[in-house]
Amino acid sequence: MPRPREFDETRVLLAVRDEFWDKGYAATSMDDLLRVSGLGKGSLYGAFGDKRSLFLRVLRDYDDANLLVLRERLDSAARGIDMVREFVLGLAGDPTGTAARRGCLLANSNAELAASTPDVAAEARRSYDAIATVLTEALERAQREGDLDPDLDPSETARAALVAQLGLMALGRTGMDVGALAGTAQSALARLLPAPAR
Repeated sequence: MPRPREFDETRVLLAVRDEFWDKGYAATSMDDLLRVSGLGKGSLYGAFGDKRSLFLRVLRDYDDANLLVLRERLDSAARGIDMVREFVLGLAGDPTGTAARRGCLLANSNAELAASTPDVAAEARRSYDAIATVLTEALERAQREGDLDPDLDPSETARAALVAQLGLMALGRTGMDVGALAGTAQSALARLLPAPAR
């Protein structure tokens, strides 16, 4: 019978996630992961496998948590269009610029690894498709609520909103001024989400 784990798995996974998020996959060593997890090599490998397996686990957990938050935001939004605007503005809403400079673990990992690591590319596609589905639902709701041009294709507009958000994250990682980033986000939203003709 296997022994029960003598560590807090959630704490370990969050610590490991943050190390990958701050440094990137390649620059994070096993020694880094052992240090932040507080585990010995045998315990870490025994619980989560090798570095690649551990990374894919925390990336999937991160993506699933973000998707859950996105779904909850849609469910609780006063209007569908509000949720899409909040999604695109995202990191530009942090006045310190810290979140913008850190970026998103998925976007950072996709940029670093997708060309060389099919598992990361597949995870990115899965997550981005799921995000686009939620955004499509929000935009369909916005059309029903009369806040969005009824002639727009919600699915295409959802993907365009995702592209805009990813572009803003890339600009944020460069250290772009938060005010300029927010202005760019508002400009993108004005073009992406035209109101119905009156």
